[in-house]
Amino acid sequence: MSNDSVLAKLDIAKTALLEAKTIQETKKILDVAIAAEILAKRQKMGEEAINYATSIKVEALRQLGFMLKETERAKGGEQYHTTGNSEEPVLPTLSDLGLDKKTSKLAQDVASLSEEKLEKVKQGVISLSKATNVHVSNNSGENEWYTPGEYIEAALKTMGSIDCDPASSDKANKIIQAKKYFTKEQDGLKQKWEGNVWMNPPYSQPLIDNFSEAITKKFIKHEIDQACILVNNATETNWFQRMLVVASCVCFIKGRIKFIDPDGNPNGAPLQGQAILYFGSNKENFYSNFKSFGIILWKKPEEK
Repeated sequence: MSNDSVLAKLDIAKTALLEAKTIQETKKILDVAIAAEILAKRQKMGEEAINYATSIKVEALRQLGFMLKETERAKGGEQYHTTGNSEEPVLPTLSDLGLDKKTSKLAQDVASLSEEKLEKVKQGVISLSKATNVHVSNNSGENEWYTPGEYIEAALKTMGSIDCDPASSDKANKIIQAKKYFTKEQDGLKQKWEGNVWMNPPYSQPLIDNFSEAITKKFIKHEIDQACILVNNATETNWFQRMLVVASCVCFIKGRIKFIDPDGNPNGAPLQGQAILYFGSNKENFYSNFKSFGIILWKKPEEK
């Protein structure tokens, strides 16, 4: 198989990973990336093909880890399915999910890595096995990234207020200061949104898809007045395209946002660029407040 064929398959896998909504779908993409990495090494296809395959493999592992952590099973909860006509709860096993214990542990270890260490693994600077050999005592368990204040300030100036943040936490709202916010435990998708919304939704599937769908529907139905949404600039995905259809403006951030940790310290930047989409009628305000962050595109009135 040629380099071009391998790279083409990896391109497909990368796009599919962004759309994957289940553990099973993500595991299939992981398998493709692992196979491509092995093939690239055996046939000495060069660093480009090897690093690309490794990068997708690591991203698939991280996404798989996030998915596992987000399930009730990963937290020792009582999520279950039924078999046959029995009403007796049956906990799903790793086998049911198409996983083994080793892959499950590795995926959750990768999901706990810092962005700096993750980047080094992707570039081949350190091995995956070395990177994931982290003692529990050195791991705080925090996996939260918070938006730097300058973006929140720009959103506040644009909309006039931040009335609701449907995907937040107690610590995050100390920065955002939304009048109403919903935590992971409260599940913002089940709550009523209103007024002007700020949202930096979870980036893993299916949550990113669900929150993106919610914002477009609520804006169309006039359940909210305005919104500023910070997400990866995944223009190839269905969820991003759906928001673009409804959004009034979008700012493509130059460079990558340096998110902050719970103590207010820079926590590294994600590997993909970001965009902020604006839903509302104050396009001039959005342009004035966000133009310093990157290129802004907006719709003509007849394109609504």
